[in-house]
Amino acid sequence: MNKLEPQDLLSAADYEKNRSDIRQRIITLKKRRRIGVGDLVTLVFENRETVLWQIQEMIRTERIFDPLKIQEELDVYNDLLPNPSELHATLFIEITDMEKIQELLDSFQGIDGTNTLALKVGDHSIYGSFEGGHSKEDKISAVHFVRFSTTTQFRAHLAQLDIPAFVSIFHSNYRAETPVSPEMRREWLNDLES
Repeated sequence: MNKLEPQDLLSAADYEKNRSDIRQRIITLKKRRRIGVGDLVTLVFENRETVLWQIQEMIRTERIFDPLKIQEELDVYNDLLPNPSELHATLFIEITDMEKIQELLDSFQGIDGTNTLALKVGDHSIYGSFEGGHSKEDKISAVHFVRFSTTTQFRAHLAQLDIPAFVSIFHSNYRAETPVSPEMRREWLNDLES
């Protein structure tokens, strides 16, 4: 997926003028790219549009006008874009019970380990590779960034909608599996072709 450049951004005035329409379009797009896995985990698969919107919102919120600072934001957010043959997702651990938030969040220690999060199509599984720095021995973040390097066979099976696909979590304290909709599969295929 092509990295975002300064010329991809709208000016502050143009973004503000079109923000409502852009926001509605992104909300619709993210609904297609969002999948819940069990009661507490949601993944949003990122693409160029979702990342561009996040950059525009950050620039707007932080009132960033310096071209060097804008480039810094682009560099940070471009890391969310998948490389060729990859899918990239933001994983959210969503705990709403304020009294149990720390206890439940702590129970997710190790979710960012090897072979804990998989995309499965038929009998082919690919496991997520988590970005480092979002957990320590005694603390874990509620937000993680995950890359999935696909294989030729996985991509071929993904395109065959009659072969079931799932997102699965294999963690000692949290096991869940969710079927992947045809709509989500089309989003992934589009990402893998760009």
